Amino acid sequence: MNSAKFIFESETQWQPAGENVVRQIMGYNDDIMLVKVKFETGAVGTPHTHPHTQSTFVASGKFEFTVGGETKVVSAGDGLYMEPNVLHGCKCLEAGVLIDTFAPMRKDFL
Repeated sequence: MNSAKFIFESETQWQPAGENVVRQIMGYNDDIMLVKVKFETGAVGTPHTHPHTQSTFVASGKFEFTVGGETKVVSAGDGLYMEPNVLHGCKCLEAGVLIDTFAPMRKDFL
């Protein structure tokens, strides 16, 4: 299972991912997935766990993240790492975009 070789933002639909949150799947195979997630100010990434390793890059905006009980504010240019099955979530303080990578891919997103 894998995505097309080239994924163009203008040709990729935004999918609902929560209240005032949308995402675009930007590439994947069985081993990895890249996802762009856009948040409006005040939107919440509900605390959750999953069996995937996750690394996130803050492309724009400002977010208050809680990962494994530790809370920090991150801004454009910052990154995060979430181990599998660790509770994590965020609140968007200033509208922005997160770039999430998952290993293995999130079949539940397709």
